[in-house]
Amino acid sequence: MAQLKTTFLDFEQPIAELESKIEELRYVQDDSAVDISEEIARLQKKSSTLTREIYSKLSAWQISQVARHPQRPYSLDYFQNIFTDLEELLGDRVFAEDPAIVGGMARFGSQTVMVIGHQKGRDTKDKLYRNFGMPKPEGYRKALRLMRLAEKFGIPVMTFVDTPGAYPGVGAEERGQSEAIGRNLYVMAELKVPIICTVIGEGGSGGALAIAVGDTILMLQYSTYSVISPEGCASILRKSADYAAEAAETLGITSTRLKALGLIDRIVAEPLGGAHRDYDTMMQNLRKVLHESWLQLKETPLDGLLEARFEKLIGYGKFKEVEQK
Repeated sequence: MAQLKTTFLDFEQPIAELESKIEELRYVQDDSAVDISEEIARLQKKSSTLTREIYSKLSAWQISQVARHPQRPYSLDYFQNIFTDLEELLGDRVFAEDPAIVGGMARFGSQTVMVIGHQKGRDTKDKLYRNFGMPKPEGYRKALRLMRLAEKFGIPVMTFVDTPGAYPGVGAEERGQSEAIGRNLYVMAELKVPIICTVIGEGGSGGALAIAVGDTILMLQYSTYSVISPEGCASILRKSADYAAEAAETLGITSTRLKALGLIDRIVAEPLGGAHRDYDTMMQNLRKVLHESWLQLKETPLDGLLEARFEKLIGYGKFKEVEQK
């Protein structure tokens, strides 16, 4: 799968410098009579070791930067590489089409499925068209329409979460943004088909949760999932987004933290350096986990599926009873 030249994040600059040297040597190798392939191989090994070392100790803030990487695979990338025969369905049949939510019927192996996901844009024009992956009410109502359609025909639902959050504009609020999100939560909690949800990038607040209530919740290794962005949290509590790194640690937005808390079911491994470094490997990894998750849900009777989903939902969070004096 063709990919653009990798964009390096601030904390990856040592890796960027090594990769730049490797590119220079490859350029020289093409026109040189001297064989420098051993030196190139040595630097490649050094780059892999350095990448592994840096990524083994990423902070929560650095992971959030990887989750937002502009070259990270988006929902449509997964749709086109994991599924076949995709037939995209548009519009909410109430107000309008919202390109920030994509979805339709597809084939997952021999199984027909309904896929739904947030979609960000690559270039400026596409980002504006997709509203930076921030859905409006019509986007969530489109997702609701597709989920009801899946339920009608007994088709499993697979959702892909990647949004900074629902669009907070005046028009969106006037058209019932909070109602649309709340309705999706209600419907997904009782939808009579298996639901597998995967956080592939940013899982931002209710905008993410509106398509993330399911039987199995997966999360890519370097994705994030939180009630608010680190910058938003810092701006509210510390009156400055400069404290975003501190907020990211406190929020517990990483896959390992959320798995430990029991808020997700499984972490999907990413290629060395993140999903944007190797699309093919990322697609293979997620396809395998989705297949295993589907086989498990497929064998569960519907009554048991709904009961387990309900127990999962009411089991979130902890409380402590205190006797009143």
